Amino acid sequence: MSEHPRVDDEAAGTAALIFEDGTLRDLPRTGWRYDGISHAETVAEHSHRTAFIGILLAAMEGADPARTAMLCVLHDFHEARTGDLTPISRRYVTAADPGEVTADQVAAAHPAVQDAVIGAVTEFEADQTLEARCAHDADKLDCLIRAREYQAVGFPTQGKIDRCRAALTTDSAERLANAAVTMDPAQWQSSLRRAAAALR
Repeated sequence: MSEHPRVDDEAAGTAALIFEDGTLRDLPRTGWRYDGISHAETVAEHSHRTAFIGILLAAMEGADPARTAMLCVLHDFHEARTGDLTPISRRYVTAADPGEVTADQVAAAHPAVQDAVIGAVTEFEADQTLEARCAHDADKLDCLIRAREYQAVGFPTQGKIDRCRAALTTDSAERLANAAVTMDPAQWQSSLRRAAAALR
């Protein structure tokens, strides 16, 4: 009897994607270093909250939250191979097309996986559907909100806040941005403490 189970090529190719995606846990978002932040969030951390914001925006805008979350989760998957390029580095480096990178990443995966992933990345990059618009706004809103969190502890991130805010396209994203820039990022904790104290 074989010690290892037999694995088909499509399953192996698909499992390899999972390992590749895991590398995003250790890939820092490089743009924060311009703001003096040396231990910034990773691409995986950014993608997680982008997906959460995407769900909220889609619900507010009448889009499909599940589809929007999928676009958000996959929007930076290509960075597992290209790294995280900033607007400044893109002035000097020709970035590979995310769709082409993704097609290469999924080439050995199950055909249905290929279709799902390439379809989502293509939709995000085209930015034509309401779900894609929500996903793009979620990407910018996460950056804005993270910049606000860094600002609250003393980092000079107002420029990022302003740039991200100017890039928003949906009414719901603008409403959330307007709220976020006026709030203490820890306000949710303070509210809970006050509520708990009132019950004593």
